[in-house]
Amino acid sequence: MPIEAPAPELEPIALSALQHWQYCPRQCGLIHLEQVFDDNLHTLRGQAVHAKADLPGVETAKGVRVERALPLWHDTLGLIGKSDVVEFLAGGVPYPVEYKHGSRNKAADIAACDDLQLAAQAMCLEFMLGKPVNEGALYYASSKRRRVVPITAQLRADVAKTAQAIRQMLASGQLPPPLEAEQAARRCKGCSLQERCQPQATHASLVAARRALFDPDA
Repeated sequence: MPIEAPAPELEPIALSALQHWQYCPRQCGLIHLEQVFDDNLHTLRGQAVHAKADLPGVETAKGVRVERALPLWHDTLGLIGKSDVVEFLAGGVPYPVEYKHGSRNKAADIAACDDLQLAAQAMCLEFMLGKPVNEGALYYASSKRRRVVPITAQLRADVAKTAQAIRQMLASGQLPPPLEAEQAARRCKGCSLQERCQPQATHASLVAARRALFDPDA
């Protein structure tokens, strides 16, 4: 019986890339493919929120062991990163908590970006520790409140699908196109990479190319 060659190791994808892709594939490409990043008020506020959580440490609060900046990985999905906070509940069950700036009253499609990143952290913890992680939470600094997120089967499937899409983008070396106009109107304004992205100029170029392709008199 022939011996099968071991499956090649996946190039690891940063957990943050999943959130970036869900928000805007082109933003994800600029950061993780072209390796560029610019700060604006929103990113600086986010960095301030993460200042404490990014410092590795272990403490006990109300009888619960809390670890900050815990390294995370998932070899099967090829994911790598670190948590903001992981609380270890009864029986050592991990409970991931991701810190975000702003209010928890986000639009549903924007909140879904945060949910996906949290679900990926939960799946990494399951892979690493062999314990089920059915729930986590997002802590929003402005409202100083948590939003509990069930780690559903759909979220798990979305994590795997998104990781595959990012890996395909990285392998192709091609930057995704800008968001469609409806999404762009809500998301591009707050993006620190808007100037590099030039979504309006790129859209105009695409429209002109389509016109030249389908209109012989153009």
